[in-house]
Amino acid sequence: MKKLKNKVFYTVFSILMLSLISFIVIFNIQNYIEQKNIVKRNLDMAINENRRNNPMFDNNKNIRFMDNTIYTVKLDSNNNIISVINHSNNDIEETIVKELANSILKENKKEKIGFLYFDKYSYKLENGKILVIANNANIQSMLLRGLRNSLIIFVLLTIIFIYISKLITNWITKPVMESFDKQKDFIYDASHELKTPLAVIMANISCLKDNPKETKWLNNIENESNKMNDLIKKLLTLAKTEREDNEKINGNLSKLVELSSISFEAVAFEKDVTLKYNIEDNINFNMNENDIRELIGILLDNAIKHSYNKEKIKINLRKENNNIILEVINKGDEIKKEDEEKIFERFYRVDKARNRNENRYGLGLAIAKNIVNNHGGTIKASSKNNMTTFKVIFKG
Repeated sequence: MKKLKNKVFYTVFSILMLSLISFIVIFNIQNYIEQKNIVKRNLDMAINENRRNNPMFDNNKNIRFMDNTIYTVKLDSNNNIISVINHSNNDIEETIVKELANSILKENKKEKIGFLYFDKYSYKLENGKILVIANNANIQSMLLRGLRNSLIIFVLLTIIFIYISKLITNWITKPVMESFDKQKDFIYDASHELKTPLAVIMANISCLKDNPKETKWLNNIENESNKMNDLIKKLLTLAKTEREDNEKINGNLSKLVELSSISFEAVAFEKDVTLKYNIEDNINFNMNENDIRELIGILLDNAIKHSYNKEKIKINLRKENNNIILEVINKGDEIKKEDEEKIFERFYRVDKARNRNENRYGLGLAIAKNIVNNHGGTIKASSKNNMTTFKVIFKG
């Protein structure tokens, strides 16, 4: 289970981190491309102004194209510098700009934007006469600030994603862990239930060896074998109903409930209780008839065994709106509020000692719940004033 949780955690965390990294990378790439285009556009704009010989452009000492400060270097036909125009209020010495211009001219390139994170200057050379230089300092500062902010966001979101991944991991693995715990409990309970009759059989076999003519040991072995056989049948039925691929066909649920209930009249008569039917005619339902018959049998068997003598058990079947409602109601000892959901768990018994003596293993209602779930329905129990109702709701 620990390996499963780790695998889920790292999978979720990796997906979140991959998404975060992709977003940050794409954001910074797009931002870089946008700034690079701005630099290129600014150089082109400055070249165009020089082409027009705009005196306002030459004399303006406070020109900034977006985040670039522009310098114009005018050249003669031999690439000698004639003049340097600083279009800003920055007190940059002319000799520095000239040195920069000479180094640019040696590169023998008409245009260079460079890598804006490191290159401080970009330039464009027009017909060997005009060299426009753009100072990238402001753009460079902005790009580095964006990287720094991205790193801070990355660290903060990584911490948050660790927490979120743990929450998602717990949420995803919770049903698996619950199922795993139930499986362990099931194995333990099944082993415990089988251990008792098996121990009795082995003890009786030992006694039978010492007293081969004593038939009561054989009777004990037969009784305990029958208990084991009954339990194994119930376990197989439970396993069968936990599968959701049982074939279903459309059939007359009203008739099936009526016929299944009638078969219990003799059992009810022995307990001195009577069955009362209130079954709406011709309710059709897409169902597995064997499973529904098993469901009716479990609910009626449970109601008969827990009814007071000389009482009535009501079997109601009706259709309300788009739902089919099946109810089995009996008068007897109430189910405690805290047990109303637990009684549908495997091997859960309210009175364990009494149920064990009656060969009841707490599997019937678990089987009933599986059958209802496989038919897309719900089942619940409720008790009030000694009246216990098992209510099944199917979507009609």
